[in-house]
Amino acid sequence: MVLNVVLVLVIEAAPESALITHLPGFNATLFPSKHYSGYVSIKSVDVALPKNLFYYFVESERNPSKDPVVLWLNGGPGCSSMDGFIYEHGPFNFAKGKEKGQLPTLHLNPYSWSKVSNIIYLDSPSGVGFSYCKDKSAYETGDIQTAKDTHKFLLKWLEEYQEFSSNPFYVSGESYAGIYIPTLAAEIHDGIKAGEKPVINFKGYMIGNGVTDPEFDGNALVPFAHGMALISDDLYEEVKGACGGNYYNETNQTCLQKLGKVYNAIGNLNIYDILEPCYHSPPSSMKNNIPNSTFGELGKTERPLPVRKRIFGRAWPFKAPVLPGIVPSWPQLLSSGSVPCIDDEVATAWLNDEFVRKALHAAPKNETGEWQLCTSLGYSHDAGSMLTYHKNLTMQGYRALIYSGDHDMCVPFTGTQAWTRSLGYNIVEEWRPWYPTDQDVASGYLQGYDHNLTFLTIKGAGHTVPEYKPRESLHFYSRWLVGENI
Repeated sequence: MVLNVVLVLVIEAAPESALITHLPGFNATLFPSKHYSGYVSIKSVDVALPKNLFYYFVESERNPSKDPVVLWLNGGPGCSSMDGFIYEHGPFNFAKGKEKGQLPTLHLNPYSWSKVSNIIYLDSPSGVGFSYCKDKSAYETGDIQTAKDTHKFLLKWLEEYQEFSSNPFYVSGESYAGIYIPTLAAEIHDGIKAGEKPVINFKGYMIGNGVTDPEFDGNALVPFAHGMALISDDLYEEVKGACGGNYYNETNQTCLQKLGKVYNAIGNLNIYDILEPCYHSPPSSMKNNIPNSTFGELGKTERPLPVRKRIFGRAWPFKAPVLPGIVPSWPQLLSSGSVPCIDDEVATAWLNDEFVRKALHAAPKNETGEWQLCTSLGYSHDAGSMLTYHKNLTMQGYRALIYSGDHDMCVPFTGTQAWTRSLGYNIVEEWRPWYPTDQDVASGYLQGYDHNLTFLTIKGAGHTVPEYKPRESLHFYSRWLVGENI
């Protein structure tokens, strides 16, 4: 009898106060699995008061006691991971309200990543989304401190959700999470080596269209634009000759003049997916050049709802690879008129509704402010290039999947393909197409390297891959997690 009581206590370790019992807009009686949300408070050396980090945890719809636990981080820096929850691979699809101000209707997402894994959506760092600190100086932060804070969050989260401590654990994200993920993975590895408790059963990481290295990212655009037939052969040869292959940090006036011609050629495109129209507010002289028609069905498969035509905040603009020092926030870029494709109406309306916030156990607005997709932070890029991180982590035996939507112009696949190759690992799986199980048309291409590193493209997808290709994304995600061939 004593043994039975102990087992029950372990199984029910998740805090019942965090259990979500209903969500406004979802009219079905039951969720497909248990959902939890709330705060984990951590202490940090940079501020005296605790940082309150908000999370939304979705148990696996398959076998939560055995399936992997995956942490998801959106980028920015400073963008809420509820972005991924609402628009990419969360358990619901959100149908926009028919009238202005009306809450969206929630339908079950057949391609949710919770079909095969437990998944934590974390608003990080403090000050982002629903996460907050009463000492606003906490919002002055950077890569290294963010990684330390997220590691502390994970340790405390596993103390509260002890039943998941033995599950395989992965970290994942996209865009500026190309910085968040390797720095966090290094913190987790160091903590394991130091004997920190609870021990995280860390297995690897996955990054989509991730910022990585200023040279590789900065030099990716011109080859991408040429390969996608966005600039002519003549212009490509001109800019290549003038810049000598260095496009991101060049002061040569001839090079800059040729690059200006490239930027003019692609200036009206949606940098997050060149197949999608872009409804930003251009200078009045350019308004006649904005397409009126929609390419709505291009780059999408089996989506019950349209991909957002206007998005922002996921990655650095293509003209400015991330360099050391202060990273201008997305709200700052927005006010300067340099951020394209803005629209997050559904998420903003839903997450700022009083009853939704109560259902999510989110703090009131007088503590967190209005929920915004991306928050203005004093954020510094202080971790440098991620190449050394990737090399160290994969050499330690951690698995890595680096994937790219091949129509993203913000963090083009050309740069990602080049840096994965630059690590110098042996190719163990030659470049080949990959196919979802029931399909004979390739969904992308992959190349496998030793040390468990895989580079994978998703054909026709933009910057936020699961938003454009949900079925294909669930396929490669589910197979990679269990170590099966994609």
